[in-house]
Amino acid sequence: MQNDWQTLLKEEQEKAYFKDLLQFVEEEYATTTIYPPRAAIYHALDLTSYADTRVVILGQDPYHGPNQAHGLSFSVASSEAKFPPSVRNMFKELEADLGVSRTDINLTDWAEQGVLLLNTVLTVQAEKAASHRKKGWELFTDAIIRLLNEKEEQVIFVLWGADAKKKQVLITNPEHKVITAVHPSPLSAYNGFFGSKPYSQINAYLEAVGKTPISW
Repeated sequence: MQNDWQTLLKEEQEKAYFKDLLQFVEEEYATTTIYPPRAAIYHALDLTSYADTRVVILGQDPYHGPNQAHGLSFSVASSEAKFPPSVRNMFKELEADLGVSRTDINLTDWAEQGVLLLNTVLTVQAEKAASHRKKGWELFTDAIIRLLNEKEEQVIFVLWGADAKKKQVLITNPEHKVITAVHPSPLSAYNGFFGSKPYSQINAYLEAVGKTPISW
């Protein structure tokens, strides 16, 4: 971490659970294939500082296939990698909502506009979904959400799917906005994701407080 997150999360990183987590993660990187690359674990925080965070789109685990995960939720590192079906559905809804046709699956440009693309678990073993859950990452990312909840300025939290919605209990500041829907995966997208218009909602909330909308 190279910005204000480093200071804000210093106390959290000194806790016993986090030291145990780091030891586990280091052993995993040393003995098997782990995604994202070690240097990209905190990529979301590096790209979107605490001060600049205007929107949070919460994901779960990093992608567990090659050339995909790079530390940003839903985003894919390489255009040559597999196009995740959830992202395909996100882009379908984007076009239906705002008329924006997007093909670039690397969402770095969103992060650079203040959209924190945060996974609740920051590492995963190759080809083994959820393999690093309940190792400590959830405690760490909950701490990030709590810090964002303390911001005086409005933050818009986007919670898609049951796992993400569980984090709503951490968002108690009335200044903030929460947008929820089912997950954009093919298993659930037709049960309420399509037609939920999250992108226009986000921009409307931003404009209502005098902020520049996101260029999706």
